[in-house]
Amino acid sequence: MSPGRKNTNKRYKHILYFFLAILAIALLIDNSTTVLRRIFPLKYGEYVFQYSEANNIDPYLVFAIIKAESGFNPNAKSAKNAKGLMQIMDETARWGAQNIKIESFTPEDLYDPEINIRIGCWFIRQLCNEFGDDTDLVIAAYNGGSGNVKEWLGNKAYSKHGTSLDVIPFKETERFVKKVKGYYYVYSKLYKGQEKE
Repeated sequence: MSPGRKNTNKRYKHILYFFLAILAIALLIDNSTTVLRRIFPLKYGEYVFQYSEANNIDPYLVFAIIKAESGFNPNAKSAKNAKGLMQIMDETARWGAQNIKIESFTPEDLYDPEINIRIGCWFIRQLCNEFGDDTDLVIAAYNGGSGNVKEWLGNKAYSKHGTSLDVIPFKETERFVKKVKGYYYVYSKLYKGQEKE
């Protein structure tokens, strides 16, 4: 195994251990589910459940992306001008708004939680279609761009078999994938199979 691969596995294990530690600590506390649900809320759940169902995607993946991207701040804006809960870029937003027929759309509408989540869920569905519902690739493409992910899949230095990524060359995307997967794991354990709240 190459040193780079070892470091990647080591970083992944540290993040996994971190999230497992959160779960273990919470389980030792009275009302641990309540504590964890405060840390991992279902804010804007009405829109997340509605539009994830309409796009046939897992709502808990959407919650994980929102938590990672904006911490549920609808007014968040990145240095790269990504906006709102799901940190959507203007170009992606215009593409989505046109396809789902949001009339008179402007990028400022991304600060509206419903519009942001509606476009974000639509975009995740496009990535799922493109990458065969492979969650890791979808998350990587959400952050790093689908064109980059396709390029990485075609490069033996990053993908031995061309179907999954062994190495993500963008550190920000690598961290984002790990963070979202950790949050997704916690959301799934906390809420899956239970009534929508």
